[in-house]
Amino acid sequence: MADTTTNSRAALVAELNGLLADHFALFIKTKNFHWHVKGPRFHDLHLLFDAHALEVQGQIDLIAERVRKLDADTLTSLGTVAKATQIKDQDSAAIKPEDMIAELLADNQTVIKRLKGMKDLADQAGDNATDGLLDDWTDMAEQRAWFLRSLLA
Repeated sequence: MADTTTNSRAALVAELNGLLADHFALFIKTKNFHWHVKGPRFHDLHLLFDAHALEVQGQIDLIAERVRKLDADTLTSLGTVAKATQIKDQDSAAIKPEDMIAELLADNQTVIKRLKGMKDLADQAGDNATDGLLDDWTDMAEQRAWFLRSLLA
C-alpha cells in the first residue's frame, strides 16, 4: 500500500511541476501579447492581457510551494520549464490581436485539461489540500478562457 501512495504522490508532483511550467510559459506569452498588441482594440486587450498575466503569475508561487509542501523539488531553471510545459512558444511580436486571443484561449484550455487530469492523481495520493487547490485553479483558468472565448464570438 505504501508503494502505491508513494507512486501516486510522485505522479502528482510531476504533474504539479508540469503545471508550474505551464504557468511560467503562459505568463511569459501573455506578457508578450500585452506588450505587443496593436490596433483598434489595443487599450482593452492591453489591460486584459495584463490582468490575466498577473493572475497567472500569482499562481506560480502557490504551485511551487505546494510541491515543496509535498517534500519534493520544484523546477530549477528555464530549461526545466521548457521540458515540462505543454504551452508552445510564440516568438512573434507581429501577431494579430485575434490570433493572440485564440492562442491564449487554446493555452488556457490546455491548462484546464491538465488541471482536470490532476484531480484523480490528488485523490490517489490522498492529497485533499492539492485537490482543493486544483478546483480553485481550474475555476480561474476557466474564467480566463471564458473571457477570451467571448472576445472571439
